[in-house]
Amino acid sequence: MPLSAHPSPRPSVPGEIPAPYREPEPGSRSDDDALQPRTHRKGGYPPLPDPLPVPVIDNHTHFDIHGAIHGAAPEVPIGRALDTAAAAGVAGAVQVGTDLASSRFTAAVVDQDPRLLGAVALHPNEAPLLAEAGLLDDALAEIEALAAGDRVRALGETGLDYFRTGDAGRGSQLESFRSHIDIARRLGKALQIHDRDAHDDVVATLLADGAPDRVVLHCFSGGADLARRCNEQGWYMSFAGTVTFKNAANLREALLVADPALVLVETDAPFLTPHPHRGRPNASYVMPTTVRAMAEVLGTPLETLCTRLTLNTEAVYGRWD
Repeated sequence: MPLSAHPSPRPSVPGEIPAPYREPEPGSRSDDDALQPRTHRKGGYPPLPDPLPVPVIDNHTHFDIHGAIHGAAPEVPIGRALDTAAAAGVAGAVQVGTDLASSRFTAAVVDQDPRLLGAVALHPNEAPLLAEAGLLDDALAEIEALAAGDRVRALGETGLDYFRTGDAGRGSQLESFRSHIDIARRLGKALQIHDRDAHDDVVATLLADGAPDRVVLHCFSGGADLARRCNEQGWYMSFAGTVTFKNAANLREALLVADPALVLVETDAPFLTPHPHRGRPNASYVMPTTVRAMAEVLGTPLETLCTRLTLNTEAVYGRWD
């Protein structure tokens, strides 16, 4: 059965937590029809926002990681998650792998629903673990095989992370990153980059090795200077819910500097839920909150921004149909 063939028990209503994401009340039946709206508490999923006037695409999400990590119980089937996203004006998504298990999942699931495309990779924090076990070369070979699929459109998320991995792991991170760059170039795929506390080395590596034609800095975390460097190189900047955080003035400055033709939007769900729902689990249906905040920062009509975001996303990944 296609993933999209799971009907929602009733239409999702803006202002309510969507039915598939609600936790059952104590003593209620376990089927969807018994789930009733409950008080919005920190830890539960946010309410459904008003739908966007023009559909957009969530270009980075993790359907294999569920909101239970934030204390929310529902594990939502992908078809219902995509149905709920569509009710908010989010027409599709890029499912992103971070290790062999999630990359295998991605390569399989993108062939089951036309609203999904995929990206496969070894996360930079995964590379040192594989290298220590003597498994990095074999893992990279499998990633290349998975990336060959027609609906796998990117290598990602790969890159460098100096926040969680110390000096001892940087060599294997760099080796893995360079291998992903090489695979993306040879297969003609886009490259989705995870860059945490490593801006200069990410840029230097891309310039030294020769970046693929389409590069996306996922969950863009730099300021105006990095945005200018991306403009110069034609690299895409994907903004997540972090752009709405009160302490993220640097991201809003970067958004104002970024070439509008190079701006994308994502959730990184179930992480990085936008303000005012920060701390609760994220999902693709929540992305309109981020898009509206971006339009306000830019002083751009919402419909105009949505149209631009969709055109940019298709320029990177191709069409979903």
